[in-house]
Amino acid sequence: MGQRPTRALDRILALEAVRVTEAAAIRASKLIGRGDEHAADQAAVEGMREAFNALAIDGTVVIGEGERDEAPMLFIGEAVGRGGMKVDIALDPLEGTTLTAKALPNALSVMALAEAGTLLNAPDTYMDKIAIGPGYAEGVIDLDADPGDNIVSLAKAKGVKPNRIKAIVLDRPRHEKTIASIRKTGAAIELITDGDIAGVIATTEPDQTGIDIYIGQGGAPEGVLAAAALRCVGGQLQTRLVFRKDEERRRAERLGITDFNRRYNLTDLASGDVVFAATGVTDGTMLDGVRVHGTYLTTNSIVMRSATRTVRWIKMRHPLANAG
Repeated sequence: MGQRPTRALDRILALEAVRVTEAAAIRASKLIGRGDEHAADQAAVEGMREAFNALAIDGTVVIGEGERDEAPMLFIGEAVGRGGMKVDIALDPLEGTTLTAKALPNALSVMALAEAGTLLNAPDTYMDKIAIGPGYAEGVIDLDADPGDNIVSLAKAKGVKPNRIKAIVLDRPRHEKTIASIRKTGAAIELITDGDIAGVIATTEPDQTGIDIYIGQGGAPEGVLAAAALRCVGGQLQTRLVFRKDEERRRAERLGITDFNRRYNLTDLASGDVVFAATGVTDGTMLDGVRVHGTYLTTNSIVMRSATRTVRWIKMRHPLANAG
């Protein structure tokens, strides 16, 4: 008997998947610095959808641009692909619309393919998150512990003093106490204006990015995408949904969520085999953005597979005539 078909197809999808994020990144890159967030996002959506529909998959968007009445394309529940293996899809065609519009770092095109039924259908709410990369024993971090205590615990596990730890945190007023607690330990903080998927992913390569831990509150859909990436490399992620109004609770209930206080770990968010891909739109911590040369442009992407724990870094040259 050979391996399950999903495993064999996974190898193909790992390389095909990156074409999807490349297409979105290329389209969005034409709007870098133009000041139009909506146009940049729409361009990325159109590029991603066209690329999806060239893939031999029977895909269902479970994390997307919003519900059907909010998003004309790549809405939650939309079917994509030209037929084949059934997969769940989580996507963010352009994480960092503001970053793109203002030509700031760390805008990405991101998506994950997973076995059908294995990604959490997260509502469009906030989510408390704490994440670290691979190589640590369980229990090093605790979502409910003081941020500073998590820094001390991680430093001990890493065999360094807390002042050798660097955290990444969204620069928001809601994180004022978190930032103060982290700084009290002597740890460094990289504050980011947007892009918490990129922030979590940065913890997977601390030797390259200098980021050891992500702490803070960001989007719940972005949490599922980040979990997909961490599933591929063995990191840790703990989360809890945050509800600000009754409508958000009702939306969660429609998606089958009834325990509003549940703490989700990595495999609660992404439980099956997964392929994760991201392509840089603007230059960032992990990936360079789209670069235009004389007759071609280049993209820089990362592709991860949970089945093999492999990570590929892909630099691709695209003739301008074929770049959409």
